[in-house]
Amino acid sequence: MSQVIDSLFATIESRKGGNAPAGSYTASLFAAGENEILKKIGEEAVEVLIAAKGEGDERVIYEMADLIYHSLVLLSARGLQWSDVEAELARRAR
Repeated sequence: MSQVIDSLFATIESRKGGNAPAGSYTASLFAAGENEILKKIGEEAVEVLIAAKGEGDERVIYEMADLIYHSLVLLSARGLQWSDVEAELARRAR
């Protein structure tokens, strides 16, 4: 896992445990529940598609970062790890 993903995922995990600072967006996603997290993933996926169809590479990168962040929140909410995704990608690469 990259250091950036490791660090971000650790922060996400810490927000899940109830030790989040006031106003934490991540904590608000956990509090809202899985359906809200899924809704955000859907919104971000659509924004990636729109950016890719006409908004340039910088916008694609920005929206992809949002999609990955929300995907990490979902993994955390389900008790999964980014390493689970990496393992699946490695399995497919064989």
